Amino acid sequence: MLHISIWTIFVFMHLIQSRPGEDLINFSNSSLFVINIILFYLNYLILVPRLLLHKKTGLYIFCAIVFIAFFTFLFRELNYEFNKNYNVFNRGPMPYRGARSRHFFWGLKGAMIAINSFLILAIGTIIRMYTEWSSNEITTKQIEAQKSSSELHFLKNQISPHFLFNSLNSIYSLTTKKSNDAPEAVITLSELLRYMLYQTNQDFVLLSNELDYVQNYLKLQRLRIANNEHVTINIHGGINSQKIRPLLLISFIENAFKYGTDFKGHTKIKIEIYVKDDELQFTCINLIGSRKNDKTSSGIGLQNTKDRLSLLYPDSHWLTIKEIDNEFVVNLTLKL
Repeated sequence: MLHISIWTIFVFMHLIQSRPGEDLINFSNSSLFVINIILFYLNYLILVPRLLLHKKTGLYIFCAIVFIAFFTFLFRELNYEFNKNYNVFNRGPMPYRGARSRHFFWGLKGAMIAINSFLILAIGTIIRMYTEWSSNEITTKQIEAQKSSSELHFLKNQISPHFLFNSLNSIYSLTTKKSNDAPEAVITLSELLRYMLYQTNQDFVLLSNELDYVQNYLKLQRLRIANNEHVTINIHGGINSQKIRPLLLISFIENAFKYGTDFKGHTKIKIEIYVKDDELQFTCINLIGSRKNDKTSSGIGLQNTKDRLSLLYPDSHWLTIKEIDNEFVVNLTLKL
């Protein structure tokens, strides 16, 4: 379609430049049109891809000059011979007035044909370079999308065993204490796994479902912790039909439970979630307990979430992680 449009414009411009009384379809116009097509596609299909795109600029320029000179000469010879024969057989004026010798075609007419050939080459080069650039951009984006998809698949596959490992540890802790809460913990775990297996395979989930999952996770952890009065979660704002990437917040919370118990066995975890329209503000604060002896590790899940945020919300999230007054503070603002 692009090529048809270009040649249509070319023919139209040639027609409006024709002199009054001159036949619109004659040998000169027809031969020029055919030569332009040949020159265009020799450049488009051969010179640009084989020379210019392979950075052989000098050779490309040389070949372009040779082609311009050759096709100017070819046009001159074709038109001169046609006009001469036309005059002999028809005994009338030449169809192209002024073309009475070869010298004419090396003058003004030759210069015009050379300029015309140069413009044809330039247009073909620009179109081919743009086409190649556009194709490369599409290919690059496809590769990046495939890479991101593969990375996300890998990261998501890491979440499930990591979460299951932590949850089973919680239930194991209850069973060793012969706690009556163990059956409830198993039921809560089954709810969590059901969500993970049947809903998180989508690109987005309802924010309300994701927050239910977070609250169930806290419920499971509270069953494990003897003194859980300082484990709190508060959710504010209007939660309607907003959507979020699945399992995005849980790793911060897992990390808080992993490191949020001090050496005296005190656990303090505070989670604040505020939702306003399409913005979510998430804060998670926990004591710096066992973390002091494990500063080189912030858990698989925490790094996992950082990577997912970079891939899924590259320009629409703000994450800060700080240690303030013996507390580990995570602040995340997310554009849903």
